Amino acid sequence: MAADWTVVPSTPEEIEAAARHCRKLVTQRALLAAGVAVVPIPGLDWVTDVGVLVKVIPRINQAFGLTPEQIERLAPDRRIVVYKAITAAGGLLIGRLITREIVLQVLRVVGVRLTVQQASKFVPLAGQAVSAALTFSALKYVCEQHIRQCMAVARQLQLPAPAQTVEREA
Repeated sequence: MAADWTVVPSTPEEIEAAARHCRKLVTQRALLAAGVAVVPIPGLDWVTDVGVLVKVIPRINQAFGLTPEQIERLAPDRRIVVYKAITAAGGLLIGRLITREIVLQVLRVVGVRLTVQQASKFVPLAGQAVSAALTFSALKYVCEQHIRQCMAVARQLQLPAPAQTVEREA
């Protein structure tokens, strides 16, 4: 089985390019989910939102070299630096296997929007438009936060490693 080697962004320009690529992907998927949200079946949009995030978040991680597999291939000392940078950035979704449960946990962040979205399903036409708009904005919000966290980690990894001090015997 061939390994999936992804070039990790290592310059400010590459980090920005990865972010632009991810934002484009997110917009496409959020539009798809918004289209599903127009269908007046309560709950269908939730399933779609979770499905979109379960697929998009790992692709964002991969674009920044932050999937669990990519991190695991790093040298042990570099891996420690990555995990410290992830912790500093507050990245709940960085370097983790993305599951439905984790996505539901993250969606609680935008829970109010999604609750309103479900309620709006019962208002003909205008409610479906509101539901679609809320789906789009909620997915964009969650993914934008994740992209920013990945960018912060990638920028941290650009910093030179702290100088090692050597103790001398006197």
